[in-house]
Amino acid sequence: MNILFCASEVAPFATSGGLGDVAGSLPHALCAAKADCRVIMPLYGDMKPEYREKLTYLTNYTVPVGWRSQYCGLFEMEHDGVTYYFLDNEYYFKRSGLYGYYDDGERFAFFSRAILETLFYLDFTPDVIHANDWQTALVPVYLNLYYRHIDKFRNIKTVFTIHNIQYQGKYGMEILEDTVAIGRKDAHLVEYDKCVNFMKGAIECADKVTTVSPSYANEILDPWFSHGLDDLLRQKQYKLCGILNGIDVKGYNPATDPNIAEKFDAATFPAHKLACKKDLQAEFGLHDWPVPVVGMVTRLAGHKGLDLVRCVAQEIVNNGMQLAVLGTGEAEYEQFFGELAARNPGSVGVKIAFVPALARKVYAGADMFLMPSKSEPCGLSQMVALRYGTIPIVRETGGLRDSIHDSGDGKGNGFTFSSYNAHDMLNAVLRAKAGFENQEGWQMLVKRAMECDFSWNASAKQYMDMYEQVYQLW
Repeated sequence: MNILFCASEVAPFATSGGLGDVAGSLPHALCAAKADCRVIMPLYGDMKPEYREKLTYLTNYTVPVGWRSQYCGLFEMEHDGVTYYFLDNEYYFKRSGLYGYYDDGERFAFFSRAILETLFYLDFTPDVIHANDWQTALVPVYLNLYYRHIDKFRNIKTVFTIHNIQYQGKYGMEILEDTVAIGRKDAHLVEYDKCVNFMKGAIECADKVTTVSPSYANEILDPWFSHGLDDLLRQKQYKLCGILNGIDVKGYNPATDPNIAEKFDAATFPAHKLACKKDLQAEFGLHDWPVPVVGMVTRLAGHKGLDLVRCVAQEIVNNGMQLAVLGTGEAEYEQFFGELAARNPGSVGVKIAFVPALARKVYAGADMFLMPSKSEPCGLSQMVALRYGTIPIVRETGGLRDSIHDSGDGKGNGFTFSSYNAHDMLNAVLRAKAGFENQEGWQMLVKRAMECDFSWNASAKQYMDMYEQVYQLW
């Protein structure tokens, strides 16, 4: 099975969030499952020199963008057994950062069209093209409109994955012809709510639409979660499914992680994890007390459930717990956590930053990990926390529901609450504290958490089965 995996960001070359982590890990697992999975992404200007110097130039060609033709350079690299293709256009991609530019619609329309044009220059024909999020959502659209009559493209199937439905690639209708290069007679493929909507085009044209967890696939049929696409998704529900993401268990491994105070595994964690906790307390200015530490590594944004935390954070501290918070984001939450730390010296530690090495210290040193998200397509942090023996406290939504199960029955791997309510969250936190105070039972829970398998192996098998099903269509 030949798979071309298309993404606007791929770890370790360029990443801003979960999509990059997935695109950096899933292709490796697919290759291990005997697929020939190759990855294609933009060649960004701020790619690290250590990777750029390993690129091999293959060729260049022009790509239609509306009424124009734009240069595209093709570079190749093999990294950890996976072949990567990088598409170069300095006008579009030699910029600081990945997104947030006024012409992002044009940039990623170019990228989507360039992916298909690239296949003319490769001795590789995919059975399935797997596009991800709005930045590559036009690939299935362009394939159906402009390439199906060509033998090389005739039998290619397409899969489109929604990583976060909030970001759809919505633009005014004025870009339809001159930028997106779709004529009025085909406007219905991408037009939605009087806008050009890239994601809508993929949902219409892809052979299969997936999300990053089974629960999220169900949730986005509800207007509460869908950001306006629920009606379309209900129409296309026959092609919708959810496959839970995994994590890079090699990269996130407390037995080998150089960033933590002492290494440990499921057999040796008690004393070594305590050393990591003391290191975390020192790093965040917390008292060296034998009380539970609740960690958060998060984007400081409302949809992450921080309004719930704001309501009851002082009660958490008053109940004899410490908070260690790492993240950046919206000013109101940065200010709130800063003031909370100032009011509670030694009990609340806050770092307004995103430092991956420091995040590892939180995962390894905290006793509990709080994720009260309003919505969470999959979430990776809760799986990483389990890997480091830190017990998640999560709201039952999206991938959090699929990966974390309440330990009230003695079999779960965390603590959960269902309603989006601050005191329901507080109750889950206090139940976790009560569990922590029974150290014998807590050690059993930590061991059970560390033995959970959220590697990409199981997910890759589900993807392979899905690719096979898609390839059998028509």
